[in-house]
Amino acid sequence: MLPLPSPNSDSVIRFTDRREAGARLAQEVLAEFNREPALSAYPAVVYALPRGGLPIAAPIARALHCPLDVIVAKKITRSDNTELAIGAVTADGHVVWASPPSQKSGAAALAPDRPPNRLPQLAMEQAQNHAQAQLADLTAHTTPVSAHNAIALVVDDGIATGMTMAAAVQAVQAQNPYQIWICAPVAPQEIMPFLHHLGDRAIILETPHPFYSVSRFYQEFPQVSTEEAAAFLQ
Repeated sequence: MLPLPSPNSDSVIRFTDRREAGARLAQEVLAEFNREPALSAYPAVVYALPRGGLPIAAPIARALHCPLDVIVAKKITRSDNTELAIGAVTADGHVVWASPPSQKSGAAALAPDRPPNRLPQLAMEQAQNHAQAQLADLTAHTTPVSAHNAIALVVDDGIATGMTMAAAVQAVQAQNPYQIWICAPVAPQEIMPFLHHLGDRAIILETPHPFYSVSRFYQEFPQVSTEEAAAFLQ
C-alpha cells in the first residue's frame, strides 16, 4: 500500500516540481481507491493546505472527480524565535501544541492542552488572524464543501513536523467524515507512525532520512502566489 522507506538518505531530488509531484501522488491515490471498490460508495473531498498544497491537491481532485477546498493552518511561533513552531492553528480555531521536549517521543509529538500562560495565547491569536486573512483571500468566490460521511483527503506539498497537518486534520474531524487520508509527496521517515495514527490512511510517496526541509527534495520549489492558489479553487 505504501512505499518502503527510501534507501538513499541524502538530499537527492525526488520531484521536478509540484506539478510532477501532484500527478504522481494522484496516480497513487487513485490506485488506492481502485484496490478497494467498496470505497466508491462514499463521496470524496480533497482539502489542500495552501498555498503550496494546492498544485498537489488539484490533480488528485481531478482524478477522483470530486470537490477541492482548502483548510488554512498556520504555525504558532515564539516572538523571540520565529523559526521554532510551538503549535499550529486553523482559521476556524482548531489548535494543537507541541509537547515539551522532555515528553516528546518523536518529531511531531503534540500536547492536547493549550499552554496556561498568556504569551502562547497571543501567538496563537496572531497565527489564527493570519490564517483567517489567507482563507478570505483564497475563498472569496468559492463555496465551502462538507466532509460529512465522506472520504476526506488532506493534502500538502510536503510534511516536515506534522504540526499544521495535525491542526488541519482536527478541523476535518469536526465535520464527521467517514475517513481521513493524509496525502503528501514527501515526509520524514520518523513521523510516519504519527501520520498513520493521525489519519485513517497516510499516502506518502517518499520518506527520506535525514529530512531537514521539504524544499530540498524538489528541483523547483517557488512560492505559490495567492492568485495562483486561488485559480486552482475556481
